Amino acid sequence: MDREKVRAHLYVDGAHRFESKLPAMFPVEGGAIEVAMSAYGIRRCHYVTRAGAEHQLTPDPKSAEGRRARLDGEHPALSRSIGVFSVLTLLVGVGLNLLQIAEPLSRIPPIAERAGIFESPIHLPLWLNIALGLAAVLASVERSLRLRYNPLLDRAGN
Repeated sequence: MDREKVRAHLYVDGAHRFESKLPAMFPVEGGAIEVAMSAYGIRRCHYVTRAGAEHQLTPDPKSAEGRRARLDGEHPALSRSIGVFSVLTLLVGVGLNLLQIAEPLSRIPPIAERAGIFESPIHLPLWLNIALGLAAVLASVERSLRLRYNPLLDRAGN
């Protein structure tokens, strides 16, 4: 995604009112609308009052985020299951990758001298590492569509 070309558009009663590069803040009656993107989709879309209260906005029903919200409303158990699977996929992927990355990093002479060499108990084949990476991307997209953002889980690409 070319972040320079992605822009936020504000429509009021179906009429285009404002356009801005991201992150964006649109002044509206009683406060502002704040919009920010992650590498995988919308990271934040909130109405913030002048007093500082924040309210997440409802996505357009025709958007990917709106369709994901409709799935959540119509099939909450399925939606929760998909959400739990997404978080577990991200945690497992990060954990396995950290274990595998720690070994070659620990072989760098200054690190090896200070901390010793770490032998990873896990050595996955390339195809499985690629599959875990793709699963992590899909899980991040799913979290983005639910307008859920956690800096520890969703930082990749930001």
